[in-house]
Amino acid sequence: MQSLAELEQILTAALDLRRRPVAIVFADSAPAGTPALKGTQPSGCSFWRLAADGASFYTVPADHFNCPLGSYTHNIGLPPEREAELAGTLALMADIGYIKMTEVPSIPRLPRSPNVVVYAPLAASPMAPDVVVLSGQPSKLMLLHEAAGRAGVATTPLLGRPTCMAVPAALSGGIASSLGCIGNRVYTDVGEDEFYSVIAGSDLDRVSDALGLSLSANRTLAAYHRDRRSTLARPE
Repeated sequence: MQSLAELEQILTAALDLRRRPVAIVFADSAPAGTPALKGTQPSGCSFWRLAADGASFYTVPADHFNCPLGSYTHNIGLPPEREAELAGTLALMADIGYIKMTEVPSIPRLPRSPNVVVYAPLAASPMAPDVVVLSGQPSKLMLLHEAAGRAGVATTPLLGRPTCMAVPAALSGGIASSLGCIGNRVYTDVGEDEFYSVIAGSDLDRVSDALGLSLSANRTLAAYHRDRRSTLARPE
């Protein structure tokens, strides 16, 4: 089994990642030596941005209350005085045609509310990750999906909004990818040419082991297809 530092190095090099992979752990209690989140953030995915920039910290449910949708996907109940925020956010999204209310029950959620959520760059995670969040370009995350197929790891159909539902979707096993949502893109500054893939921590070793062959095969096939194009393409 490879170390978390080795896994981060493999993923970053093979997928040409611009941001560090983010490890997320759902824990019963805070790990020793990991600090609590400082300050407040407007969304759950803002924690991804902080961790991708190098921060390691843990959150408690109250840290997620500013994000009604993120609290919903993470099965975190809002306090009575803030319960109306979820209904209000959903009503706004429905009124402007962003979602249909009938979609809400099908949004994946964590099976239970976490006591603590730990966020860290993959190499610095104090515990084995439950999921790892990657942001990258389609041509690179394509390699991740091909490696998953070779490793026998399941992939879910491509997800959309909200981006954070990819976390509980991946937690059940495999890789869940999301094109992202406008809220995530505002709060994280992820590139317009990037989307997300979230890997279950239990599948991380198998997928990373298969990445090298996927990368090598694609290089060979790129040369093969370029040669065919130059040979077979004819002007009309």
